[in-house]
Amino acid sequence: MQAPINIALVGNPNSGKSSLFNALTGLNQKVGNFPGVTVDKKTGMAQIVPGLTANIIDLPGTYSLYPKSADEYVTYDVLINQNNADIPRLVIIVADASNLKRNLLFCSQIIDLKTPVIIALTMMDIARRKGVEIDIDGLERELGVPVVAINPRKNKGVTEIKKVIDLAIRSQYSPPPRDFINNTALAKEVIEEVKRVVPCKSDYGALHIATNVEDLPFLNEAQRQAIKKALQAHQFNKTKMQAEEIMQRYARIKHIMKASVVENDPLQKQLRSEKIDDLLLHRFWGYAILLVVMFLLFQSIFWLASYPMSWIENGFGALSGWLSSSLPDNKVTDFFINGILAGISGFAVFVPQIMILFGLITILEDTGYMARISFLTDRLMRQVGLNGKSVMPLISGVACAVPAIMATRTIENRKERLITIMVTPLMSCSARLPIYTMMIALVIPDKRFGILGLQGLVMMGLYLLGFFMAITIAALMKLFVRIKEKSYFIMELPVYRSPRWANVGTTMVEKAKIFVKDAGKVIVVISVVLWFLASYGPASKREPVHQKYEPLLAQVAPGSPQAAELNKEFQSAKLSTSYAGVLGHAIEPAIRPLGFDWKIGIALITSFAAREVFVGTMATLYSVGEDPDNNNATLREKLSSAKWPDGSPVYTLAAGLSLMIFYAFAMQCMSTMAIVKRETKSWKFPAIQLLYMTGLAYICSYIIFHIFR
Repeated sequence: MQAPINIALVGNPNSGKSSLFNALTGLNQKVGNFPGVTVDKKTGMAQIVPGLTANIIDLPGTYSLYPKSADEYVTYDVLINQNNADIPRLVIIVADASNLKRNLLFCSQIIDLKTPVIIALTMMDIARRKGVEIDIDGLERELGVPVVAINPRKNKGVTEIKKVIDLAIRSQYSPPPRDFINNTALAKEVIEEVKRVVPCKSDYGALHIATNVEDLPFLNEAQRQAIKKALQAHQFNKTKMQAEEIMQRYARIKHIMKASVVENDPLQKQLRSEKIDDLLLHRFWGYAILLVVMFLLFQSIFWLASYPMSWIENGFGALSGWLSSSLPDNKVTDFFINGILAGISGFAVFVPQIMILFGLITILEDTGYMARISFLTDRLMRQVGLNGKSVMPLISGVACAVPAIMATRTIENRKERLITIMVTPLMSCSARLPIYTMMIALVIPDKRFGILGLQGLVMMGLYLLGFFMAITIAALMKLFVRIKEKSYFIMELPVYRSPRWANVGTTMVEKAKIFVKDAGKVIVVISVVLWFLASYGPASKREPVHQKYEPLLAQVAPGSPQAAELNKEFQSAKLSTSYAGVLGHAIEPAIRPLGFDWKIGIALITSFAAREVFVGTMATLYSVGEDPDNNNATLREKLSSAKWPDGSPVYTLAAGLSLMIFYAFAMQCMSTMAIVKRETKSWKFPAIQLLYMTGLAYICSYIIFHIFR
């Protein structure tokens, strides 16, 4: 079997590229970063035919070979740079048949690079509904490259395109001998000089190197200077050349469309998507529907996840109780039950909610509604110094701030990109979800007002609070960031489609795996460390506790109510004098005004590794500090019975709301700080984030606690 070949998938945004990628690769996918940049690199292995395996590279979507954002530069570098490790043996251009004229511009540019090309026509059904009929054989003759009609969402045409890939690799298809347009005539002398300095397969590739000589990282200084000298000598005008090129390409495309495409009267009746948009993008009803959709999303997290969460929670409680009664009473048993098992239960119980959240978000993306959210909120974004392009990173921040901040690379305006980076962590990410869920279930009554549930309303309120705080801070930052650039928001709205249920299921499973693998291992490690810190302490503090309680326990009958009460006091005193207890009591004066005790203080510190660690920390602390006979109690029951020294409950409504507000605004994430540093190339901005978000969290928590106290 020959080594896998590289096949690049390119195309305009919303052309169906990701659907074809999923159809070709199935679950054999991985996501990383392109070398040197924090732009997603989505790759997957595909069996084309027996004996031929391909490494499919899903490149970021772009409208032409003139890049403007970091994502588009990645696509550009892979296609232009002959030294790129991902240089493709074959390029599959995914083109939207319902917008063929616009898609053919990009297709014609790729064809002129002289890399073997296959055009995959998607959305043929939509084209037919528009009254567009395409002569695929005629289009193939005009372009000089193979054209295949596909519908990857229904797995149609995938077998055919694999056959064409096989033929192309076996040199049955080769790049057209003639250029799509006469590229040489655009700048003959410059092209010749570039080809002398840099290896190029095509005149058009040489023309692009001349056009972007300042921005191409693969050129060395000698090459750059030689090309710049040629540009100056021949008075190369980049803008004039690009305008001439585009005019010639559209003139040829017009001829191809006339010969190969039949279009009905453009004034025919609206498509279904346009009719739906009349309602969903309405200046009033559009926002009302958006709020309803958001409420249903967060309410569903409670409705759908309540049963599996209860099963998992009760299962771990029963398992802990059974192990406590079955295993010998020693440190090893204590370590396993209160260290490892408590840590695992701390994150396993939230897996159903993580899966449901990502499943619902995937449905919104698949149906095309997520793009409408960007469109609806553009006007609001403009008022705070951003634009609609900032909405997608903010919405992505609901899942995780790290990829959301990486997604800001699609924002060309430097000021808007920086402000978006600075406020994205205020969006309530999935790592906050376990904390919100635990506190809402603990302090918010499960009241219903018809179909509305109070707990769901509070959950939605927390997410909306993060969004409105983000745009408020953005409006303030607009006054201080002194970068002046104009920006424009141009977005193509995808047609409405039914969700791909297989894709929804795959996403739910994959996100659960990531949560268990990434968050779970951190939680378990920290739980184990905490078990040691909570089980051992300075001898000077621990010995008096043993001297006080051991004689008292010896005087009462084992198993009696007095013994149970004394043992509970003994365990609590040991935890209070442990290393964890000493640290917690040291920071308690600073957090006591927020309604937090020293155990919450410990969790605030460990949460810097990852916010979701909070739950695992509380599970460990309350397991170590409890009577061993009470191991079958759930974490929620343990928190409900937590008391201050004066006997008042720790987790009141005021304290619960204060804690949720603190986590809604606090930075509490080392990974996010690291990615902000990487994106801004400075520690100044993550330091500013840490200070302003911690200060904001403290002040707002203080106010909320004292209002509801």
